[in-house]
Amino acid sequence: MSTTGKVIRCRAAILWKPGAPFSIEEVEVAPPKAKEVRVKIVATGFCGTEMKMLKSKTLHHDRYPIIMGHEGAGIVESVGEGVSTVKTGDKVITLFLPQCGECASCLNSEDNFCKQLKQSETNLMSDGTSRFTCKGKLVYHFGNTSTFSEYTVINEISVAKADAFAPLEKVCLISCGFSTGFGAAINTAKVTPGSTCAVFGLGGVGMSAIMGCKAAGAARIIGVDINKDKFEKAKEVGATECINPQDYEKPIQEVLFEMTGDGVDFCFEVIGNPETVAAALASCHESHGVCVIVGLTIGDQLNISGHLFLSGRSLKGSIFGGWKSRKDVPKLVSDYMAKKFNLDPLITHTLNLDKINEAVEFMKTGKCIRCILLL
Repeated sequence: MSTTGKVIRCRAAILWKPGAPFSIEEVEVAPPKAKEVRVKIVATGFCGTEMKMLKSKTLHHDRYPIIMGHEGAGIVESVGEGVSTVKTGDKVITLFLPQCGECASCLNSEDNFCKQLKQSETNLMSDGTSRFTCKGKLVYHFGNTSTFSEYTVINEISVAKADAFAPLEKVCLISCGFSTGFGAAINTAKVTPGSTCAVFGLGGVGMSAIMGCKAAGAARIIGVDINKDKFEKAKEVGATECINPQDYEKPIQEVLFEMTGDGVDFCFEVIGNPETVAAALASCHESHGVCVIVGLTIGDQLNISGHLFLSGRSLKGSIFGGWKSRKDVPKLVSDYMAKKFNLDPLITHTLNLDKINEAVEFMKTGKCIRCILLL
């Protein structure tokens, strides 16, 4: 029996207030309006961004209850009026970073920061309303996607069609974590063959950055993390060596300078810690070193000495690895299907949606690279 045009009742993980655990609830998901798509989510990753949001006392203010999740993949259930790029039955990747194709950023070949991303700051759809309700209450959207729900409604510009044979429980990582790290190396830093790289933070995005450095032909890739349990996995995906800052009495930038002679050519901060950003920049070669901030540093003030830039170092930001989301994600999925890269090492845990609070605990232990939630 067709659900097109009807309200769908399904399960979702709702956050009712800051600091609370997720609660599995029955929600009502309204049909898509014009230029919107209703998607049956099959799999979603639990990203470090969600962990930051859970810890934050300031983000989202009073926008609760909310359905989080942004690293997802699913199947189109129905489309609203005017949708032309996907149809019912298509496999799709959800995109926290839209691509409207019309703004100055979308029209710039070197830019991917679509201005429609700011719509997500309202935690509502483009018309200022929500497609979710629970127990008679409006439920807010998250990151243009809200993938912690069996069904979600997303703007057409925030979905990318995927290969019909793609395993959604794997390629959902292309929705955020893998693309963000891999692209930071390939697109943002433009890592060169034979270069020396350092990656600060060995979570899912950091591991993906290592994969990007390796794919670009880096000769030496140094993983940096205070959790030694991640070193074996980092070496599996391409790190040539790993170090723990806590093993040294001197600052990590001095350690890296001694290891490399002149500092690293490319450095990636994948933690979102202002102090680590400063250390990562200081670890770079003084004249041509490039440091890329990949970690989420919203609301943080950076305290960096101006003399670090005098000789030519550069510090760059990166969002979604520099990929143009709707254009490049289908290509990344095709590259995965062609075995150009392997996502399996990034997935350490797989749980059902109703175990989402266990996923939170796994992430806290530091033993989890990526946990995939199956819906």
